[in-house]
Amino acid sequence: MNRRAFLQSGSAFALAFWLPERSTAATSVTRFEPNAFIQITPDNTITLWMTRSEMGQGVRTTLTALLADELEADLARVHLEQAWPGTRFKGIRLRTSGSGSSSASFMGLRRAGAAAREMLISAAAGSWGVDPATCRAEWSFVVHAPSSRKVAYGDLVELAARESVPQKPVLKDPKDFRYIGKPRKRVDGPDIVTGKAVYGLDARVPGMLTAVIERCPHLGGKLVRFEAGKALEIPGVRHVVPVRSGIFGGVAVVADHTWAAMKGREALKVEWQRGPSGDFDSARFVDTLQSAAAEHGYPIRRESDSTTPTAPVRQIDASYHFPFQAHAPVEPMNAIADVRHDSCEVWAPSQTPETARDNIVKFLGLPAEAITVHTTLMGGGFGRRLFVDYVDEAVETSKLIGKPVQVVWTRGDDMRNGFFHPASIDRLSATIAGGKIHSWEHKSIGSDLSMFGLPTAEEKKDLQHYAKDESPWGSFDTFYNFPNLKVDFVPVDSPVPTGSWRAVEYPPTIFARESFLDEVAHELGRDPLELRIELLQPGDVITLGELKIDRARMIRVLEAVREKSSWTTPFRMPGRLSGRGLAINSYHAGSYIAQVAEVSTAKDLSDLRIHRIVCVVDCGLAINPLGVEGQVESAITWGLSATLHGKIDFRHGSAVQTGYHDFRVTRMNEMPKIETHLLASDARPGGFGEHAVPHVAPAIANAIFAATGKRLRQLPLQLQRS
Repeated sequence: MNRRAFLQSGSAFALAFWLPERSTAATSVTRFEPNAFIQITPDNTITLWMTRSEMGQGVRTTLTALLADELEADLARVHLEQAWPGTRFKGIRLRTSGSGSSSASFMGLRRAGAAAREMLISAAAGSWGVDPATCRAEWSFVVHAPSSRKVAYGDLVELAARESVPQKPVLKDPKDFRYIGKPRKRVDGPDIVTGKAVYGLDARVPGMLTAVIERCPHLGGKLVRFEAGKALEIPGVRHVVPVRSGIFGGVAVVADHTWAAMKGREALKVEWQRGPSGDFDSARFVDTLQSAAAEHGYPIRRESDSTTPTAPVRQIDASYHFPFQAHAPVEPMNAIADVRHDSCEVWAPSQTPETARDNIVKFLGLPAEAITVHTTLMGGGFGRRLFVDYVDEAVETSKLIGKPVQVVWTRGDDMRNGFFHPASIDRLSATIAGGKIHSWEHKSIGSDLSMFGLPTAEEKKDLQHYAKDESPWGSFDTFYNFPNLKVDFVPVDSPVPTGSWRAVEYPPTIFARESFLDEVAHELGRDPLELRIELLQPGDVITLGELKIDRARMIRVLEAVREKSSWTTPFRMPGRLSGRGLAINSYHAGSYIAQVAEVSTAKDLSDLRIHRIVCVVDCGLAINPLGVEGQVESAITWGLSATLHGKIDFRHGSAVQTGYHDFRVTRMNEMPKIETHLLASDARPGGFGEHAVPHVAPAIANAIFAATGKRLRQLPLQLQRS
């Protein structure tokens, strides 16, 4: 399994049927459960189990639409429950990653709903003594039109439970969709707005204490000793214990409430061993990356037409730098654990509840069935919550003190002690001859994601290791029709814990690729949009590893963004330097996106304003168009933060930034107008969530060049630095 598949594997779907014991004449059935996802009770309540974690992407709304549409359920009667690792969901992945929750669940959940619908219709027809073909389901009823009879699903529970589960249920014709493809507001929106929704930090259990942890501030450092006396003098502090779990390890201060725990931590006296990376400096690491660019690295793609240009050849080169980035979700990491001698129960905002359970099994030595993991809502995830270090910390702390405990990370903890997007450099080179691109070289220099484990020594010997992994994304799956193409990757180890960040490997490579193509277009005197269309000809489908990229869909997106952005009409802001920029990408061949940014700056370059971003999307069938629009806006806002402000610096082996005051995110007054245009498509859903992130930086950088003539090749973009 390659890295792309691994990150998306949480979205792989297996339709598993969890069947209760069938009824007999002597027993009464109180619920109809044809599979793991659906339960109907005699009061006509329909419970649907959500097998993905909700972290703001609206997945509960999307998955509900898939199940309820095929089930022909009245949403007013639907109740949602969160799935958990255990027998009921054995064989069903609960992992939320890869922007694939809806796309990978599309057919499986529809089949689950359709199977239940057919069983209900069959049960009703049998009770009436009529042909099931003369019956239909609608709004949580089965209707027999010829006799004007109808019966509620709840009244069919016992009869439907005796029906055999159809293995190949007939799915609805798309023209008959009631919810799928229709814009729908968030099903959990009212609970979120009114405060009823339970996030990780909202969870409470009887007898729970609160802990904050003083973690090692140095990369690779260790705890030497600590003095707990002053901390224990703080009113409300109950325990001070060393914790070895997690990324950094440290000392937990456990108290009656958060404030006491935080004050107790301030009173701690701790001695740390700095470790071999105690002097790590991110600025020096950039020099290391630049030096590594001279290495051959691992071959990723090699394509050549073996022709020799007859016209003079000119070469263009450029390097682009992407810094370390933090995830910085609004809700910092947290988890509750209640460890007992024969069981463990956890409440956590996690993208990977199965990983949490498996880690607990290893740590406590308890059987899996003795572990219960409750997944709460998340105040943002962005890949950070794929790892469960904060759950591990809570479990260890609870075991040490013998009581339920909630481990709470502060904003500073979350900014400095988590996983980071790796810093990288992308070096590109192109030759042009006769007004055309003759060759294209893209070398990515960066670090593996330590969150998933680093390559073994044996794996490193395999020159095809990264190519088989279809990595790095954005350079491996370059879709332009270059006559000669060379792509390489140079891995450079770093002591910084690195992991998935929204859009994972795409942001740095697309920043480089789409910015550099703009540079080449300028050298050729070509319109950047028209050049891209030319490089996508003949509009065919190309196969790259497991990907099948449809160039015609990308051309269609470009043609649409040309119209929607008024590309051919110059963008002017009176009294200011102004311009437009373009970037495109196909995210694992699941979606095809083009963005155009409109920017302006004062003539002395003293400020930069982003006025409008136009985003055209072909993501196949949009299960909830309103949700896709929301994710476009969310992704662009995320991309703006990294483009204009965000980066993490390391000095003396420690992260420098500690909060939103020095790791800035986009403010309301900085937000441009965002226009989202979804193209109708017959293709299956391609997933969404992080797909619109990578375009933001290159679109803005290209717009800045159009406005000022200055090329910015380093994030965050700063005109005064250029």
